[in-house]
Amino acid sequence: MRRTIGVNTWVWTSPLRDDTLDTLAHRAAGMGFGALELPWENPGDWNPRRARDLLGGLGLIPVVIGAMGPGRSLVARAGDVPATQDYLRSAMAAAREVGATIVAGPFYAPTGVTWRMDDAERADVVAELRANLAPLVAEAAAGGLTLAVEPLNRYETSILNTVDQALDALGPLLGPGLGLALDTYHLNIEEKHPADAIRRAGAAIAHVQVCGSDRGAVGDDHTDWPGILAALDDAGYRGVLGLESFTGENATIAVAASVWRPLAPSQDELATRSLAALTALQDHRPRGGDHG
Repeated sequence: MRRTIGVNTWVWTSPLRDDTLDTLAHRAAGMGFGALELPWENPGDWNPRRARDLLGGLGLIPVVIGAMGPGRSLVARAGDVPATQDYLRSAMAAAREVGATIVAGPFYAPTGVTWRMDDAERADVVAELRANLAPLVAEAAAGGLTLAVEPLNRYETSILNTVDQALDALGPLLGPGLGLALDTYHLNIEEKHPADAIRRAGAAIAHVQVCGSDRGAVGDDHTDWPGILAALDDAGYRGVLGLESFTGENATIAVAASVWRPLAPSQDELATRSLAALTALQDHRPRGGDHG
């Protein structure tokens, strides 16, 4: 199965603004990407109507990415729930205006906020998350959108780390308006067998982000890429593969993603190497892939 390959503007900059969006959209399209992930760090950073015209003219599929900075949480212990719901509504409004169908991100808590939980507290947190997410899911479904909730590795959250945890926590809400966003970086850390986890996620997968096992380029890392793509085939996932990596030059995003060193000689090279590797994998991998 051949999927559109996209790239996140975080590969180059943060936060995304109108002037940088124009430059990066043309750069991504010129490299050969077919989709662009648009981080919605702060409402108003970029104009969705302008972005719609820009991406449409370049043939780029838009995907909106939520940024869970300090205070943004659907769990009261970790942040301001009503303000976070308003923020996610603004992200959904931006998605509708830019022409995106997916709003993806770890919407339950600020990235990097962790704490220990016993079974009772975890059950309470999951119940609170469901209750606070439910009205947003209904609004997303009514507006033709899907919120894609992303499990993160253990260093970035203590709420949802694995596919199984996400399926258990979000199961009653999964369907129109809600799915999972899977990221190969987090799968590599948290899942014993990432391909098997992808198959368990199945039809719940709404978006997929990719990068090398070190957060760098795809293709020269230890990830079993043929196995990952075969598992996505089995899961029936036909959406975008969005390259997500980060530049260490931006203090905020570098700290959030623990990027302490360059991950490639240049960010352009990281993007082009990944695109070439993913294209070759999709064009030349054996039929059926690895089903182990």
